[in-house]
Amino acid sequence: MGLMDFIKKQFIDILEWTEPGDGVLAWRYPMADNEIQYGGSLTVRESQMAVFVNEGKVADVFGPGMHKLTTQTLPVLTYLKNWDKLFESPFKSDVYFFSTRQQVDQRWGTAQPVTIRDKDFGAVRLRAFGNYAYRIADPKKFHTEISGTRDRYTVEDLDGQLRGLMLQHISDAVAASGIAFLDLAANQVEFAKQLQAATAPSFEAIGLALESVTLQSVSLPEELQKILDQKIGMGMVGKDMGAFMQYQTAQAIPKLAEGVGQGGGIAGDAMGLGAGVALGQVLAQQLSQGLQAQPAASAAAAAPAAPAAMGADEVMATIEKLAELKAKGILTEDEFASKKAELLKKL
Repeated sequence: MGLMDFIKKQFIDILEWTEPGDGVLAWRYPMADNEIQYGGSLTVRESQMAVFVNEGKVADVFGPGMHKLTTQTLPVLTYLKNWDKLFESPFKSDVYFFSTRQQVDQRWGTAQPVTIRDKDFGAVRLRAFGNYAYRIADPKKFHTEISGTRDRYTVEDLDGQLRGLMLQHISDAVAASGIAFLDLAANQVEFAKQLQAATAPSFEAIGLALESVTLQSVSLPEELQKILDQKIGMGMVGKDMGAFMQYQTAQAIPKLAEGVGQGGGIAGDAMGLGAGVALGQVLAQQLSQGLQAQPAASAAAAAPAAPAAMGADEVMATIEKLAELKAKGILTEDEFASKKAELLKKL
């Protein structure tokens, strides 16, 4: 090296990093052709770590504090460079700083429904959304597995991979929790704990610690939600035939009234919205009277009388009414078949 080259070369006495607020996880100190002064200082602030890398190999790792750079404080680098104890010359090494503070409010969510086993339904496809927080726990592993020799590596660069790791373990978390879908909304904390436990090893494998996971919402796709709503409605009316028909009629009233208001529907142009609602009420009352036997009232201390059996004509008339409701879309094919079979048993 010529005299002018030696004069132009800069010797770095202080190595430090003031972390910006734009989500930088790893930052390489700009060495260019400069060299580090032997005996210089390395300042590592709280929520930071620093790593010396020699010719692609990770050497010494430093935590928070001020460190004097000598052969005593750089044992691995000393070994890799074959320095002797009297070495006091400037030296070259790549230096990387890592932010170890928590990266909070990271979002995860299912872009598409995820199919999971369920003890109530056998299998369901659900959507889930929430937050998580992580930090760099092992900068050596993170450098080797993720950030490498890049000048800077950010939260945004890592976002897609971490989302994938979260989604990959949703089924495992549901299975481990043993929580049925209908109970997930009431057990969000437990589900989040299981998701964190299932995902944490994958984070650890790349040098990260998964600090927390939260579940904000869990839901079914729209078409499955409609089926669940219908099942819940059926569960509310139970085995009460009249109540069931009232429930079905009430569900159909808005469509019935809409058809009437537009000049169509089964009631004719002149009925209007009020007549449509009245028609729904009449249908509900008639079906309730036809399908539900009326128990005979007795004294408070007496046992209630058994409901009267339906005659053949009454059964057939009721089936015809059900068929009309099916034709109008108020009853589904399965609902009609179930109620028809139930009525025919009365013959």
